[in-house]
Amino acid sequence: MEFRALVLLTLLGCLSVESALGQRGDMDIGELMAKVESMKYLEAKLNETEKLQSDLEALEARLNATIDELSEQRAEMDRLKKENKDMQMRLNATEEEIEKLKQSGGKADPQVAFSTSLANSGEVYKGPCTDKTLVFKQVFSNTGNGYDQNTGIFTAPVNGLYYFSFSTYGYNTHLMGAILMKNGIRQVSTYEDRSADGSDSSSNAVILQLADGDKVYMELWENARVFGNLNGHTTFSGFLLFPM
Repeated sequence: MEFRALVLLTLLGCLSVESALGQRGDMDIGELMAKVESMKYLEAKLNETEKLQSDLEALEARLNATIDELSEQRAEMDRLKKENKDMQMRLNATEEEIEKLKQSGGKADPQVAFSTSLANSGEVYKGPCTDKTLVFKQVFSNTGNGYDQNTGIFTAPVNGLYYFSFSTYGYNTHLMGAILMKNGIRQVSTYEDRSADGSDSSSNAVILQLADGDKVYMELWENARVFGNLNGHTTFSGFLLFPM
């Protein structure tokens, strides 16, 4: 609008100057009409220019709005990319777990544990004897069925690390003690010679790495004797720590 006013004032000034400088008292009507038409033309051009300027400003506003929208869309795209990356990582982890389950036959880690005592009724004196294997008849638990109460032998159902503990009790008439055996080889033991206090007790424990099918059981020492009743003085227990 300021530009338009400036142009109109300039044209009016030119007309006034020409009128003042003219030698004739009156301006030629034709020439005046031509100048009026010229001013109308210029005013139309000014109106057109103003409209173009307004359109340009509107276009610039829309362009700025589009730029802002694109910036928001880019930020949203970056966020979605990050979420997609996180989801891909979780998916990969899930696929790895599924593959592990497939390789293990879809089974969870096995559960193996047993706990036994020598006597399931009355009183039992075991030893001295030729068959020195102790058969623990009172079975408190036998998860995984690794322990055989008919033979006294625990058979490992899977490769793994196992924990075993045992206790022995006896009277001073005989040597008291037993040996934990693995596939016929001595591992750890309890041992008490005859003493004057009337009875002896002892306990021990061990962690063993076993392969599927390895056998663990208890044997008496040579010329030894142990005693058991429902009070559970002589015991044998074990469980799987974790498979390997």
